[in-house]
Amino acid sequence: VFAGMSGSAIENFSCVIYNISLMNCTWQAGKDAPRDTQYFLYWKKSRYDDVMECELYIKDENGRNMGCKFQNVTIGTEKAYFLVNGSSNDALIQFYDEDIQLYKIEILTPPLNVTANCTRDSAGCIITWQPPLTSHVESVKCFQYEISMQNK
Repeated sequence: VFAGMSGSAIENFSCVIYNISLMNCTWQAGKDAPRDTQYFLYWKKSRYDDVMECELYIKDENGRNMGCKFQNVTIGTEKAYFLVNGSSNDALIQFYDEDIQLYKIEILTPPLNVTANCTRDSAGCIITWQPPLTSHVESVKCFQYEISMQNK
């Protein structure tokens, strides 16, 4: 059972990793949270790491923390732990926590150096590319590609 006022914990918590090492997490205020509620995000990359508070909050027009921007994020094999708690002068605010496997929330960059060499004879086209940049994939065999061809 969570301590705190029912409906005061954040909702719709979501994180995404992009451009190899940047991460954004966002949330919405609890539907029953008092107007003065302020939220704070803490996280650790694995169970062995220290807990860190968000260094760069995303704020709404009222100055309430509604997300966090992270830099230099590295994706490990362990689940990362996220905790968002809140404070208010009017009520005790429920906390929200979640374990997230970081590689599952990564948006990969496009493949690099895509080239297409086409000939007029029956050989058709040869399309080549290099794997996208990523902080954690050790084998290029992990990637799957799909080519969409349109005749123009």
